[in-house]
Amino acid sequence: MKRSGLMAVLAGVAALAASPAHAAQPARFAWPDGHKAAVSLSYDDALDSQLDHAIPALDKQGLKGTFYLQLSRDPVRLRMEEWRQAARNGHELGNHTLFHQCSGSLPDRDWVEPQRNLDTTTAAQMQDQILLANVMLKALDGRDERTLTIPCGDTRAQDGDYRLRVAPAFVAIKWGNGGVIADMDTLDPAAVPVDVPVGVTGAQLIARVEEAAARGTMINFTFHGIGGDYLTVSNEAHEQLLAYLAEHRDTYWVDTFVNLMRYVRGQQHRP
Repeated sequence: MKRSGLMAVLAGVAALAASPAHAAQPARFAWPDGHKAAVSLSYDDALDSQLDHAIPALDKQGLKGTFYLQLSRDPVRLRMEEWRQAARNGHELGNHTLFHQCSGSLPDRDWVEPQRNLDTTTAAQMQDQILLANVMLKALDGRDERTLTIPCGDTRAQDGDYRLRVAPAFVAIKWGNGGVIADMDTLDPAAVPVDVPVGVTGAQLIARVEEAAARGTMINFTFHGIGGDYLTVSNEAHEQLLAYLAEHRDTYWVDTFVNLMRYVRGQQHRP
């Protein structure tokens, strides 16, 4: 090859290396203690199966979860001391509103009771109720910092969106679909997307966790029934996930959502 041709090839290689496609990738998010990803194990609605199955399974593996209590449900009223004990054991009690208002006008919402229809509830009423729920939760666990999960993912009340009205009262809010976070640095703490597993296998749950590790980000699970109730995941699948996480503690930081998001917010605001 002539020198002029060689120089042209080398110049082309140098230009390609300097192109955006070959630019250095951004640094991975810095999780504590060398962890590759974070895992939030959350449970909605305050269901009996969570007290009967989920919490004992978590305690067996030494893992902490977050339980979003709909405070008007019977399992809160009838089993209050068990929720208090869960909080004493390090689990988080989160806010899932007083009455779980969802939009009755959306498809397949014939189960929404008229008095709990978000379409006929004002944003100010939702704000009042959610802040009152925080007071009631403090009476259970004595804590001030709180996180929220939006019922049904519906935020549009009769006269406007209520989510941003209540956001200042929370460390973070779970809202939206897609539990493996794409980018921790740009994540909005008031709109943290979630996976809602139903009828899945343990292998499928573990695959989602491994996806988060590959990305270096976070997976947010929001379970409902565990081995019972509704929107159910079997005890076997749930226990397989927990056993995997316990076996790989060096890889995954499993903690309450409030602890995870307090850390994330601190990292996002670092110099």
